[in-house]
Amino acid sequence: MATSAMNLILERIALFQFTPTHCAQARAMLGWSVEELARETAVPVQEIQRFEAQQEVEDAARLALAYRLEAQGLVFFPGFAPGRAMNGGVSMPETGRREYSVAE
Repeated sequence: MATSAMNLILERIALFQFTPTHCAQARAMLGWSVEELARETAVPVQEIQRFEAQQEVEDAARLALAYRLEAQGLVFFPGFAPGRAMNGGVSMPETGRREYSVAE
């Protein structure tokens, strides 16, 4: 079981690695609209649009987007387009939904 300090480190890594460009590219790879990503993540459409326009958004929103796209088998590294995970892009089973509070 990860400690809260370890969770914070993992969240900081995810925030560093996941960029607005990654979000738009990942949606395109999956064939998802902004509205579909909003439904999948409970992040408001306007928040996703702000993020993809490289405007400031809450860390919780960015994490929700990154984790949901990672659950679809995508991986993110700074300076590179999203790639498929080693599992061949097969969606990982969700062991529990992460809850994030996103200000509207």
